[in-house]
Amino acid sequence: MKAIYKREVSSYFNSMTGWIFIAAMTAFIGIYFMVYNLFSGYPYFSSALGSTLYVLMVLIPILTMRSMAEDRRSKTDQLLLTAPVPVAGIVLGKYFAMLTVFAVPMAISALCPLIIKINGTAFLKADYATLLAFFLLGAVEIAVGLFISSLTESQIIASVGTFGLLLVLYLWDGLLTYLPASPSGSLIGLMVILLLVCFLINALSDNWKITGAVLVIGSAVLAVSYLKASAKFVSLLPNVLGKFSLLAAFNSFAQDHVFDLSGTLLYLSLIALLVFLTVQVIQKRRWN
Repeated sequence: MKAIYKREVSSYFNSMTGWIFIAAMTAFIGIYFMVYNLFSGYPYFSSALGSTLYVLMVLIPILTMRSMAEDRRSKTDQLLLTAPVPVAGIVLGKYFAMLTVFAVPMAISALCPLIIKINGTAFLKADYATLLAFFLLGAVEIAVGLFISSLTESQIIASVGTFGLLLVLYLWDGLLTYLPASPSGSLIGLMVILLLVCFLINALSDNWKITGAVLVIGSAVLAVSYLKASAKFVSLLPNVLGKFSLLAAFNSFAQDHVFDLSGTLLYLSLIALLVFLTVQVIQKRRWN
């Protein structure tokens, strides 16, 4: 993993990709910092970070698009897959390299709350907690890009796919308002989610027995629960999916100025899940 990490970090800093990402992130954060904190005198740095979220959504696909797709296109992935290196080591090496690039503008941004303190009132705990949440949110988005990149050999498709998925995640709360709140609607929605999960399990494992078992058990649990207490299914679908709102977790830090432990655990869980799925995709290709 160490060799993969060094190679990837070197490739980012020896090309324009890493420097463009760092420069753009630093520039936009700096602009919002000047507008909100230096010119308007707002004491919380979190507002500047919150305004940069959509910039992050655009820049992350540029950073991650080549992570897996480029190796597959140039056939260098065959060298990696036949090397005596665990697939998890390959994936983590690439992931940590992108996190390193992302950490550079974050480290520069860490100076902003101190500048606010020099000029007046500052809320360092709230600002640094928000900075941590921003970094974790970016880490989730990088994991999304890594996973999408592992599915294709085209950097353009990887970039567009990552941007599209991130856009859905950013609009998540608004999209949930269109979901049915009736008990039957929630049941149908949960069944659709179960089918998607089973499809993913089968695609990664090629084991129809496991897939079938998950489908049968999951369907039985939903059916029995619905028959016993259908009233509990009112608004269940939007409520369940609402737990996965990335921006709601970030806003707890940025707007409410509280340390959201559940939001932090959500970010870490999604990172672990997406990295695991990426490993499974590469592992399947290795055996094929």
